[in-house]
Amino acid sequence: MAAKKTTSKREKEIQREKEIKCEIKSLIDKYGYNEQVLSDFAKFVLYGNQALTLPELKQAIYQHFNVKDTTNLKKSGMFQMATSSMGKFNLAKKDGWESLYRKFIGILPHEKNETGRTCINGINIFKYNMPWKVFDLDPETSNIDDIKLSYRNLSKIYHPDNPQTGDAEVFHRLTIFYESLTERF
Repeated sequence: MAAKKTTSKREKEIQREKEIKCEIKSLIDKYGYNEQVLSDFAKFVLYGNQALTLPELKQAIYQHFNVKDTTNLKKSGMFQMATSSMGKFNLAKKDGWESLYRKFIGILPHEKNETGRTCINGINIFKYNMPWKVFDLDPETSNIDDIKLSYRNLSKIYHPDNPQTGDAEVFHRLTIFYESLTERF
């Protein structure tokens, strides 16, 4: 049942994206506007500008790691251990703080209900590692059959052999999510 809802959501997203892209193309052809500017404006109109400021991002991370400032954050053993597998991120730039927020706190407000080629159930699957949300399942109540059904339904949409909506990169990421949920230790 949940997977059926996912399919219809994705189909609506695809249709909405096509309509927006068509309108943007029309404005570019007619007036010569910049495509990225129009795309960003469409997202702003549809979803609002709910981006957190750099001080808000920092405060959320400080609270999560129970520290008062960046100096103490860098010294925190808990922070060092938690980020040791993250590779490089730059705390001098906002995107470094956003990476930490995504990993330890959750979905950034301005990234909720995202649409696009790599977004499923409002989540960009390459920014967030949230297989339960992507599969539209509750980790407390879902079982292996629910996971398989959701994966199967999403696979039908994103399998590279599907000429309308197939996407090898997305399909591969979904397979990784599926394996992470079904792997037994």
